[in-house]
Amino acid sequence: MNSRLYVGNLSPGVSEEDLRVLFSRTGQIVEIKLMLDPATQQSRGFAFVTMASPELAATALKEYHCYHIGGRHITVTEARPPEEPKGRMSEGFDTRTSDFRPGAQQQRSGRRSTNSPHRRRHR
Repeated sequence: MNSRLYVGNLSPGVSEEDLRVLFSRTGQIVEIKLMLDPATQQSRGFAFVTMASPELAATALKEYHCYHIGGRHITVTEARPPEEPKGRMSEGFDTRTSDFRPGAQQQRSGRRSTNSPHRRRHR
């Protein structure tokens, strides 16, 4: 287990200081990052808490998963590493293995392929 925890289902009224007070009961905290909406600066409802060691993180996870704070039961799980962003155009398309070629369907059916779809050669 790593030492970084994801804390979700946070009430909008819960601050970084509230989380610091709660998680410091378990042990030393390295960092708390409450995620804010960039436009409104309001809480997005989740945070990341980095504990000093993986053992402290495991203890905090067991202790505070489903803990009631700010009128809600929070979720505490092990944080996953960030994923690399994918470009919208590259999702679902692999150009290296694609069998798409303009006119490929016509060639298979026995017709001749032309440079222009509007011109037809007459024999």
